[in-house]
Amino acid sequence: MKLKFAIIGCGRIGKRHAEHIRNNGELIAVCDTIEERADELANENSCNKYYSIEALLESEKSIDVVAVCSPNGLHCGHTIKSLRKGVHVLCEKPMALNSFDCGEMIKEAEKANKRLFIVKQNRFNPPVAELKKLIDREVLGKILSIQLSCFWNRNENYYNNSWKGTKKLDGGTLFTQFSHFVDLLYWLIGDVKEVESFGANLQHQDIIEFEDTGVICMKFKNGALGTINYTVNSFEKNMEGSLTVFGSKGTVKIGGQYLNELEYQNIENFEISGLPEGNPANSYGQYQGSMSNHDKVYENVVDVLQNEGSIATNGFEGLKTVEIIEKIYEGFGRS
Repeated sequence: MKLKFAIIGCGRIGKRHAEHIRNNGELIAVCDTIEERADELANENSCNKYYSIEALLESEKSIDVVAVCSPNGLHCGHTIKSLRKGVHVLCEKPMALNSFDCGEMIKEAEKANKRLFIVKQNRFNPPVAELKKLIDREVLGKILSIQLSCFWNRNENYYNNSWKGTKKLDGGTLFTQFSHFVDLLYWLIGDVKEVESFGANLQHQDIIEFEDTGVICMKFKNGALGTINYTVNSFEKNMEGSLTVFGSKGTVKIGGQYLNELEYQNIENFEISGLPEGNPANSYGQYQGSMSNHDKVYENVVDVLQNEGSIATNGFEGLKTVEIIEKIYEGFGRS
């Protein structure tokens, strides 16, 4: 029996979710406060449309899973309302814009005895998944340090007439552009103990309400050291999203624009080979984002709910990403 889904938020990411719901379940309703967006997605999928989450949740009694694809700052409220109606939730990144809200979402899921899935699709990138296996098996030996570089471009047109760029609904460049990358630091290396960070808005004054560039040094609880260097000021186009891990028995660099290519390896008595080709990057009109692995996200949702599979990314892991971003922004002097 197919799972029944609803989508909250009918922008580009909502459309992508609809595509994968069609392949893994049944989309029965969509919702957006911008009526033409809801109309368009409902017509494309022959499903019901609503212009408020309250109307959707009150009217649709057979929903199994709500996919929360609304602006970042609305994730917490939309997730909690859905959980209180007794449905599972798949929440887009970032889980929320502060760790308190993440905690409230987790508590509501526990009270409702429902699953809270968080979208972290970069974990499914073939070279990233392979690196995780090597670290877990200690093939690289002791992890000494890690370097993350995120060099993308986002110009004024990207932010025009949008919730993006606002502290209230966007939250910051690390939340919207690079939270998937921060998640990988936690997933691969572990929790962060100390952070020193600097951030500045160098080229987006009067366009966005937060930083467009950041430089971070961090110490992980296991003793490894790490750096993050990120910007959305790469001239004209995205340049690089790369992650380099230095271990006592090997070094691995994953690069490309979206952590989609194995660029370097030198490992004692081991060689990575035969990696499958990954999915293309998500398309956002003029821009591309992270690798499009939502197919694997939805396959995991179905596996967990129908076959008692293991959840790929739970609420606690989503919370840890937000906690790390909060520590970084505290270094910028943000509250």
